[in-house]
Amino acid sequence: MNFDQIVDEVRSRATDLTDLNHTVLFDLGDDGKILIDATGDEVVITPNPDDDEAETTLALSTENAQKLVSGDLNPMVAFTMGKLKIFGSKGVALKLSSLLDE
Repeated sequence: MNFDQIVDEVRSRATDLTDLNHTVLFDLGDDGKILIDATGDEVVITPNPDDDEAETTLALSTENAQKLVSGDLNPMVAFTMGKLKIFGSKGVALKLSSLLDE
């Protein structure tokens, strides 16, 4: 799964994220960034945003992002193993994790 496919997968899960009420940035290094803005009436997914300010940033490889959004990688395990770094609010990251698990 490449960057565009990950963006499509995140977009397909947007309705699962309506209760997030925060902004989260997936930083996939050189492959790009994906901003999830769930602060409005609808969830907006922006690949490689001009402004990548977010309440929480999740830094991980493209491979691990693919596993995360497809449900093949548990976010807590990824964080514990150092495959996922969280900058900003850990509470927002936990809320995102629980919404993706639904």
